Amino acid sequence: MIFPLKNLVEYEGNSYEVTVAASRRAYQLAKVQDKILEENDGKVVSVAADQLFSKEIQYRIEKDN
Repeated sequence: MIFPLKNLVEYEGNSYEVTVAASRRAYQLAKVQDKILEENDGKVVSVAADQLFSKEIQYRIEKDN
C-alpha cells in the first residue's frame, strides 16, 4: 500500500487537519504494533491515511476553553 495521494488531492475538507490526523493515527498504530501493519509491510502512515479516507476511523478537533 502506498500513501493515497489521490485521496488527499480530492479531499474536500482541510488537508492540513487530515494530514495531522493521519500522523497521529500512525503513531497509535506503531505504538501498539497493530497486526494490520504486518499485512501492509509496516507502512504505518499509509495504513493510517487509508483508514481516515475510507472513514474506517474518524477524527475530531478539540477546542481549548
